[in-house]
Amino acid sequence: MPALAQNGKGPALSAEAVFLMDPQGNVLFAKNAEEEHAPASLVKLMTLYLAYEDLEAGRVEWEEPVTVSLKAARTPRSRMGLRPGEVAPFGVLLEGVAIASANDAAVAVAEHLAGDEESFVARMNAKTQELGLTATRYANPHGLPDPAQRSTARDLAVLTDHLLHDYPAVRTILGGKTFIYRGRVYSRRVPPLLEPGGVQAFKTGFTSEAGYNLVVAAWRDGQRFLGIVLGAPTRGLSFLDAQRLIRYGLAQSGLEPPSENHRPSLPPRKRGNRS
Repeated sequence: MPALAQNGKGPALSAEAVFLMDPQGNVLFAKNAEEEHAPASLVKLMTLYLAYEDLEAGRVEWEEPVTVSLKAARTPRSRMGLRPGEVAPFGVLLEGVAIASANDAAVAVAEHLAGDEESFVARMNAKTQELGLTATRYANPHGLPDPAQRSTARDLAVLTDHLLHDYPAVRTILGGKTFIYRGRVYSRRVPPLLEPGGVQAFKTGFTSEAGYNLVVAAWRDGQRFLGIVLGAPTRGLSFLDAQRLIRYGLAQSGLEPPSENHRPSLPPRKRGNRS
C-alpha cells in the first residue's frame, strides 16, 4: 500500500474520512484515512470474509442448515426476524448479512462457524493480523456499537480489496438488491453511481456514533475502483460522496472527463442506533 497523503485538489466531500484505491492498488485520494472510526455494519465485511473462507475450504456448504440460537434471534436491529430454533440455509443467512445487513443473521453465521460468538470474534481479530489491518479491532460480528470496536478507512479498503480478490463469488451478494426468505422479499436500493457497469459491490453501515458509512466497488472497462466513506452526515450525502469519489478516480485514470463539484450544505445528522 503506497503512503497516504491528504490530497487538497480532490473532490469536495462531507464525510469525516475517505479513501480511494485504483485498479492497481494505488491510493488516488485519502482524507483522515488513518484515523480510528466506529465501523458500524462494515464489520460484516470481515464476517463475510471468514464465511467465504470456510465455504471455499469445504468446512461449510451454501445450503447447509443452520439452527438459530436464542442469542442470535434476540440480537437487535437491523434484523431478518429469525426465531429461536428456526433452521435456515447458511447461504440465505449470508444474503441476510450482505443485503439486509441483518444482525441476527450475522450472529447465527458466527455461532455456526465457530461454536459461539466470542470464538468467532477471536478469529476475526486473528485475521486482521494476517491481512495487515493494523488499526482494526473487532468486538462482535455485526457492528452494533462497542467502544472496543474500531477501524480506519485504510484498513476497510484493504479488507474489501482482499475480500473481492480472494473470494470473487461474494460480489453476487454484495452487489445484490433482493433475496427471499419465508416468502418475504428483502430488498435494498443500490445507487447506480456509474453507467455502464456501475456498482458491483456495496455495503452500508450506520449508528449515531459512526454516522453513515459506505464501502463501494465500481467497475469501468473491466477496472475496479474501491471507495470508502466514513462518518457522512446523512445517507444521501454518503452516496453523493461515493459518487464523487469514484468519478474522481475515473477522471484521474483517464476513463472519464474531470468535473467540478462543490461541497453541499449539510443537513442535521439523524440520531439513533442502527447497524
